Amino acid sequence: MIALGSDHGGYGLKQHIRDYLDSHGLDYRDFGCMDESSCDYPVYAKAAAESVASGQCEKGIVICTTGIGISIAANKVRGIRCALCTDPLMAEMCRRHNDANMLALGAGIVGPNLAERIVEAFLTTEFEGGRHARRVGLITEMEH
Repeated sequence: MIALGSDHGGYGLKQHIRDYLDSHGLDYRDFGCMDESSCDYPVYAKAAAESVASGQCEKGIVICTTGIGISIAANKVRGIRCALCTDPLMAEMCRRHNDANMLALGAGIVGPNLAERIVEAFLTTEFEGGRHARRVGLITEMEH
């Protein structure tokens, strides 16, 4: 299960990502927003991130205009490692080395086709573990 969240600036791209997930038979839960009316991204970042942190959803994708604000907000939830990615290599490496459990996208930065490739890399890349697990553990310790 994938948690989705966006503000009004990310709404259109989120709808495109929903279609992409549907076409690949992937389950998701949309935590909003539900239209392009002006809204506050921390509300939706928090809802999606809490669902990932609780284990209700395995991973999450959050979207605003730049991806910056919504990633900062998601990372305030304990247990979340949300990475803002602008290309597929970043998405691959955030999974491989950082075990990122959430992806942030900027709808004003990446278009729909590139966003699909980023999402695919994020969802299909496994965490390498090893020395990277130690480093992720050190990050997790910082939350306490």
